[in-house]
Amino acid sequence: MTQHDPRTVYLKDYQPPAYLVDEVKLTFRLAPETTRVLSEIRFRPNPDAASRDFFLHGEQLKLISASIDGTPVEPELVEGGLKLDAPDAAFTFAAEVEIDPEHNTALEGLYRSNGMYCTQCEAEGFRKITFYPDRPDVMAPFHVRVESDLPVLLSNGNPGERGDGFAEWHDPWPKPAYLFALVAGELVAHSDRFTTRSGREVELNLWVREADIDKCAFGMEALKKSMRWDEEVYGREYDLDVFNIVAVDDFNMGAMENKGLNIFNSSAVLASPETATDADFERIEAIIAHEYFHNWTGNRITCRDWFQLCLKEGLTVFRDQQFTGDMRSHAVKRIDDAMTLRAMQFREDNGPLAHPVRPESFVEINNFYTVTVYEKGAEIVGMLRRLVGEEGYRKALDLYFDRHDGQAVTIEDWLRAFEDATGRDLSQFGRWYSQAGTPRVHVTEDWADGRYTLTLRQETPATPGQPDKAPQVIPVAVGLLNPNGDEVVPTTVLELTEAEQSFHFETLSARPVPSLLRGFSAPVILKRQQSKEERAFLLAHDTDPFNKWEAGRDLARDGLMAMVLDGAGPDADYIDALGRGIADEGLDPAFRAQLLALPGEDELAQAIFETGRAPDPTAIFEAREALRRAVAERLGDVLGRLYETHQIDGPYSPEAEDAGRRALTNAALSLLSLTEGGDRARAQFRAADNMTQQIAALSALLSIEEGAAELKAFEDQWSHERLVMNKWFGLQVARATPERAAATAEALTRHSAFEWKNPNRFRAVFGALAGNAAGFHHPSGAGYRLLADWLLKLDPLNPQTTARMTQAFSTWKRYDETRQGLIRAELERIAGTEGLSRDTSEMVGRMLAD
Repeated sequence: MTQHDPRTVYLKDYQPPAYLVDEVKLTFRLAPETTRVLSEIRFRPNPDAASRDFFLHGEQLKLISASIDGTPVEPELVEGGLKLDAPDAAFTFAAEVEIDPEHNTALEGLYRSNGMYCTQCEAEGFRKITFYPDRPDVMAPFHVRVESDLPVLLSNGNPGERGDGFAEWHDPWPKPAYLFALVAGELVAHSDRFTTRSGREVELNLWVREADIDKCAFGMEALKKSMRWDEEVYGREYDLDVFNIVAVDDFNMGAMENKGLNIFNSSAVLASPETATDADFERIEAIIAHEYFHNWTGNRITCRDWFQLCLKEGLTVFRDQQFTGDMRSHAVKRIDDAMTLRAMQFREDNGPLAHPVRPESFVEINNFYTVTVYEKGAEIVGMLRRLVGEEGYRKALDLYFDRHDGQAVTIEDWLRAFEDATGRDLSQFGRWYSQAGTPRVHVTEDWADGRYTLTLRQETPATPGQPDKAPQVIPVAVGLLNPNGDEVVPTTVLELTEAEQSFHFETLSARPVPSLLRGFSAPVILKRQQSKEERAFLLAHDTDPFNKWEAGRDLARDGLMAMVLDGAGPDADYIDALGRGIADEGLDPAFRAQLLALPGEDELAQAIFETGRAPDPTAIFEAREALRRAVAERLGDVLGRLYETHQIDGPYSPEAEDAGRRALTNAALSLLSLTEGGDRARAQFRAADNMTQQIAALSALLSIEEGAAELKAFEDQWSHERLVMNKWFGLQVARATPERAAATAEALTRHSAFEWKNPNRFRAVFGALAGNAAGFHHPSGAGYRLLADWLLKLDPLNPQTTARMTQAFSTWKRYDETRQGLIRAELERIAGTEGLSRDTSEMVGRMLAD
């Protein structure tokens, strides 16, 4: 979009709302195609506003009537809402509208999912429910009455009067409209109670369809752990009498933090040992924590405008990362977070979709629910905590909560709380919010007369709209080891604030080996010449678990790049070092499982691209398979022992210790199957009493092009479980050979259970296709064409999911001319489609821009 396009919204153009809202009363008379919504909204002029223009957002609404203080009015209906002349004094605006939940396939506003009424209002869905100033800086208490013959009628806040065919709810805490929620359906509750630290009793309910009641226990325990943790670590207590969670099948996101009524994608809350993997359990625990933590970081304190989205999401992601580390393993969690950041956010930073953590403009706000806003936003909070220390961080957060409770705030408000609490000037640090791109930190070193000098130089490549970058504050955590492996300088944080700086370490007896960027202390790419021997030394001796893992990862990546670019064979020294690491019983099994995971195909493609060469996805796939086979051949005895000795006797538990042992045995199984064949995996498949073991065995079989019988048995066993069947769909595409990936996905779209309008099922197939890099980027272009065909089919019904899935094409400019031409043709075909949604149009337009 050009700067003058009226649909583009700019941060610099922010204006306070003309009117504020003191109270909202809503009545819903539910009917599948003709739901009536009656609203009474008490407005008053905003003394800080520059105008008295009265505008209410509204989309896809049939206006039945409207009045001001009881006198009928006829508003002017305009694109995106209505206008009318309003008093320059307090008044009540009332309206009645009609909406059609049954045919709301976009899953925004109020819609029906298999007979259940459900809402999703973030970011701008409330305007599809009734006319309202649908912006986050307008906050008010809500009174809601829901009328229906359905047995369960829920909304935000505390329950009020209820009777035959109706239920009333009152939320006393002011909130913006994006946090409104309503659910109505035939549901049952898994219930419990929680006593807050001040002694208040809170009723807890997890509402599901009756068939899913056996999959609620873990989610409920995760909720109670989250509530207790937030009290102990952040001093935040829950503030309503009831906390409800509802599981919904058709949902565009993972979950939504609506005040007192969290709505969850079923996949993010339902779990049993038979139907969910260890990864599912950990993900569910984290998402439940994330949405609960939003009660303070997002609900009680929200964002002034959508440009401040990272304020609530980055902070809450950081909080859920802390929680998961406390519940499981901080070392393994940090590795997981870094891998996610590198695989997804660095990719975003290095392509046409790069944007600051706080964007300067947007066309469709739904397109900025990105890994940059969430994951990089969390990294910024982590850097702040590292810079000011644990005590300073807690002091700043306490001040932030006290100062801004009940307000809609900005990044400047957030940083000012830290400045006031710690006395630190954060003006330069604020560039992390305004500059896009991943900084590169180049490292050189000098050693003379017992003095070791590290010189760090930072640069950030140009990104769309930001050709020049200023130096940022980069905390680089460093430790030094002497040649025998002892740590001579414990972890020290170097603050890189200039384009180039030198740091000195004195009175050392020998030239040290540096351990740099410990704990992945900043979201940067480290550039340093490092020998294979030094990396093997760090893998063996580094006391920082992240850097111990990183050393092995670097060895693997360098070896794979040599295989791809120079035709080298598998690196025997790396494999031997890996064998010593995984055999060390003093290390956490989950950590050793991470050591066995090779760099991903996309990570290798980006690394090769940064050398100035176009990556070949087929060659990368073949190199990884060759290295995996070499590891299996050379370490077969070690892998066999790990597989046998870490088997678990007794009932399944999703807790960290058992999950780590299963992660290690299943990583070993995947490699052993390459050389031994499928017998061991088939035996595990038959004996499995939990989904983790069953799906790992099936995955191992499919990876060696076996397992047809097991695949059919899995389908027969689980055809009635929609969430498990998502795994069945996705696994076949993910494990297909490059030549078969697109054909496998295409065949699955013709399966009777391929419910393509369901976001989870659509993502299962096409997310797996995009993730099968060599298959998606097959020279035939079949993967590109298939995905584009289906995106065009989905876009008229669900623009949000469509727009997010277009990101599969976002790295197209890193590949060779032939692949670039094939992808460009599909992007241009999508862009040229008549009636393309604003969501998808913006994403494709940004990818095609020079």
